Amino acid sequence: MSTAASESRPLAAPTASAVWPLLFLVAIAGGSWVVTVERMRGMDMGPGTDLGGLGWFAVVWVTMMAAMMLPSLSPMAVAYSAAARGRAARSAAGTVAFAAAYLVPWAAFGLLAYALIEGIRSLDAGILAWDRAGQYVAGGILLGAAVYELTRAKRTCLRHCRDTQLLRHRPGAGGAVIMGVEQGAFCVGCSGALMAALFALGVMSIAWMLVIAALIAIEKLLPWQLVTTGATAAAMAVLGVAIIVAPDQVPWLTVPMSM
Repeated sequence: MSTAASESRPLAAPTASAVWPLLFLVAIAGGSWVVTVERMRGMDMGPGTDLGGLGWFAVVWVTMMAAMMLPSLSPMAVAYSAAARGRAARSAAGTVAFAAAYLVPWAAFGLLAYALIEGIRSLDAGILAWDRAGQYVAGGILLGAAVYELTRAKRTCLRHCRDTQLLRHRPGAGGAVIMGVEQGAFCVGCSGALMAALFALGVMSIAWMLVIAALIAIEKLLPWQLVTTGATAAAMAVLGVAIIVAPDQVPWLTVPMSM
């Protein structure tokens, strides 16, 4: 099968016997959104917000990833469950293990981002302060995310996030965990730049979480891959320039107060 054909093939609709993984992931994502909104109440939702202690951030980050990423994982979870058809109990447990393991690479991404941001802050260079270089750092991250949308690495990882036939099935609970970690790693490769953009826009902002989650779901679930990635790249580029030139005009952006 050609690459072009693989990239343009829409995701298969779930059969009646494989609907429960879709409902399960949507329910978990919905509950995670409720918890996330409650946790973010009263938080600073602008760029450069205090990330809190490592333990608190890790729990909040994994909850955020469950809310934002699990709905777009549903086709892969359905494909996994369908492959295990006829072994309902093992299929159910395996699907749960697959979804939980999928979040492991995203947890690692969040911890790496936390270490990077806190490490830069510990240098006390002021580079992340909005009234110094922070505005340009945020804009640069968004422009970098726009460029990444057009790279070969993005296309390759997105293919693995879209095409259920590329999911390499392995038997048993251990196989489900390995498959989940692999799928999560491809997802980080596909959407990690957009998640970095979320840090630039305000990692505690519910509005920007919804925007980034929507862009990721559109790229993974709609059939027009080139159109969706091009539109996302354009949106990131416009936002990046707007933050550098006129941050006060960017919707939902909480501009940090100057010190």
